[in-house]
Amino acid sequence: MKRIGAFSAFFAFKTLVRCGMLTAVTITSGCTVMSATGPSSRAVAQSGGRQIDSAGIQVMDVTDSLTRQVIANQRASLFSEAFPEPADHEILVGRGDQIDITIWEAPPATLFGVGSMDIASGGTSGAVDSNRVARQTGLPGQIVDGTGRITVPFVGSVTAAGRTPRQIADEIVSRLRGKAHEPQVIVKIADNASTNVTVVGEVAKNLRMPLTAKRERLLDALAAAGGARQPVGKTTIQVTRDNLVETLPLTTIITDPRQNITLEGNDVVTALYQPYSFTALGAIGRNSEIDFEGTGLTLAQALGRIGGLDDNRANAQGVFIFRLEDKAALGLSTDSNVRTTPDGKVPVIFRVNLRDPETFFLAQAFPIRNKDVLYVSNAPLADFQKFVNIVGSLVYPIVMVQNTVR
Repeated sequence: MKRIGAFSAFFAFKTLVRCGMLTAVTITSGCTVMSATGPSSRAVAQSGGRQIDSAGIQVMDVTDSLTRQVIANQRASLFSEAFPEPADHEILVGRGDQIDITIWEAPPATLFGVGSMDIASGGTSGAVDSNRVARQTGLPGQIVDGTGRITVPFVGSVTAAGRTPRQIADEIVSRLRGKAHEPQVIVKIADNASTNVTVVGEVAKNLRMPLTAKRERLLDALAAAGGARQPVGKTTIQVTRDNLVETLPLTTIITDPRQNITLEGNDVVTALYQPYSFTALGAIGRNSEIDFEGTGLTLAQALGRIGGLDDNRANAQGVFIFRLEDKAALGLSTDSNVRTTPDGKVPVIFRVNLRDPETFFLAQAFPIRNKDVLYVSNAPLADFQKFVNIVGSLVYPIVMVQNTVR
């Protein structure tokens, strides 16, 4: 019986050895008895490099020169660059707007209405010298129709959409000449239904704000919406204009007046709370997705937020950042033969050696980007400890059975 028990235990142990788990080097072999939490540092190092492999992945060590290159290339597009100031600050009339038209005639002609006003006194006329009286007619509010036109008595159809009130008034005056005596026209927008800005997101109230001749700016729209609901340092502002979408931290907009851009009709302003995040995996305190502020995050801060490396499992020489990066940030020429994603990004793995004291200075400057993956590989001894635990979990029950039989 003793021989049978020893043989069973030996057979179980031999089976494990055949599965390729006797050493940490063979942990990733074909046997699936023990799973790994991710690729080893050796596997990552062999997946790419300066020479392009079949996957087109670059593996680069985080050095001082590389850190400076990445920082120089990370500057976000500013609102002042993406959204230039409009050349004309006047509001244009649009479809659906209601405009008021007032027409003045000099005496003696009275083409419009019967009401009159004493120009000298500003009061309504009674028995006044006709040479000092002009007649004023206020037309009912005109709604700009779907074709962008309005209709004015004795004038006919007038194009209004896409023009300023002054331009509309000038056309009406020119078409009244010969019909009215020295006509003068005032046109103003009574109800602005077409030139609005939409403010949504983390604000006190979502709203559609009509623009005025003052030409409201970005912070005016946020103030009209009651301000941001979240702390300023953790709020980013996204501006959408036609097909262009740009984002900046609210702090930047407040501290740099140039980013407080003039808004245009149909702009959408969205206040976002912590829209940036990175994913942390591997031998760390907690595997999760971590939000961070729009003002940015460094590698040192990222390691602090995940609780640091797991002392019992982590390989301090095997810290990696997976990212899709611009060629310029990697020091690659735009015409270099490097495989890229459809949007022109290069898949790159930044390798960090935390056993090197200099790395801790670089980590205080190396930026973490939105959608980065921070991975910490297991130390070889940690994988070997897994093997020992599995051997124990399989062999010890067999030994216990044999002891019981005996």
